[in-house]
Amino acid sequence: MFTSQTSSFQESIDVEERDDFDSEDISGYSQKTQLNCYYTIYLYQGTRSEASGENVAWNQRRADSTTSQEDFSLTLIDSSLPSEAEPELRTYISRRLSKGALLGGMGNIATVELSLPEEAVGCYCCLLEQERSPEQPDADGNGYVICFMGGSEKGLNLFRLELDKYVQGLHSSLQTPELQNLETEVRPYLSRWYEESVMHIYRVVQLVQSNISFLLHAALSHTHVEVVNSDERTKGDVSRFIKAASLQGLAQQDTTAASLCKAISEEPQCDLVIDCSASPPTLLNTVSNRFCDDWNQAFLNAAERCNPFLLRQILENFKLKAIQDMNSLKRLVRQAEMSHYALFRCCQFLQGCGNGDVLLQNARVEHSDMPEACSIIAVLEEFLREQSQAQA
Repeated sequence: MFTSQTSSFQESIDVEERDDFDSEDISGYSQKTQLNCYYTIYLYQGTRSEASGENVAWNQRRADSTTSQEDFSLTLIDSSLPSEAEPELRTYISRRLSKGALLGGMGNIATVELSLPEEAVGCYCCLLEQERSPEQPDADGNGYVICFMGGSEKGLNLFRLELDKYVQGLHSSLQTPELQNLETEVRPYLSRWYEESVMHIYRVVQLVQSNISFLLHAALSHTHVEVVNSDERTKGDVSRFIKAASLQGLAQQDTTAASLCKAISEEPQCDLVIDCSASPPTLLNTVSNRFCDDWNQAFLNAAERCNPFLLRQILENFKLKAIQDMNSLKRLVRQAEMSHYALFRCCQFLQGCGNGDVLLQNARVEHSDMPEACSIIAVLEEFLREQSQAQA
């Protein structure tokens, strides 16, 4: 039983050695250089929508950058792609739109082959529709198609939620088809998509280095993390890392995961403080366990490769392993209500998994209205305390 458990845990950590993460996701990062990333924004117009004379004149000036289909037109506004690659992307997006494969506000990720050095890249596309006027609720809508390209399809899929949120941040800047704020707002915003949506996990690992286990434990145990003497970007990066490392939303139908999200230790918790007044930063009120410590090296190895996609995959594996261990403990606690041997197995499991404090915190909350289970959890907590004292 425990040999199998150890093997499964090692497989979770050693994601970078497995075949399920494409080799091209890794190869572009060996020299610590950022991969090539691109953006494109198109104006989308339904052909039955009435356009003002100013809009018509603007479209005429961009006639060579417009692709028309039966019921819509797609006009290039701005792109960082090479000139030979952009028409290829526009043709691809037009096909997707004609098939109804791009839904308003929902990002779509696929692999596209363009005239780029990488040839095939991951492409995130999202249609942002403008609100329709009350006078013409049934008219074909106008909007914008935003595309981000870089890395692989599998890599971008790991950051789908971040990309969706980032695109939604453009709504307030996309007021008119002419986009007079293109130079001052829209283009700079689009140019930062990779740094803002993908690189935050990498920056946090680089910031705290081997102390990453303290942040992982804080995320699992719902400990508040405060960043002091730092800029707003670093504070935002740490906040997003903690949110990404927590189990909230990982398995919405799993009551065990939901319980962990609500679990708060009965004992008062001190905030984890990251003081960035010096380099490297100082961490105060640190708490970790063997489970979180064991993941340190995997994060450091991925950061050494400068691969944010691999870092995110490791983070997802970390969360999945925590969920699996919680489910295992839940089954053992149920069995222990009827079997002393199962109680012994609970003790062995908690001793072996290295994450007993977090698992029991969750179990205590989840079983708070079940007296028999609570008595078992109390025995397990006493067992862990004795083990900790013996090791000390």
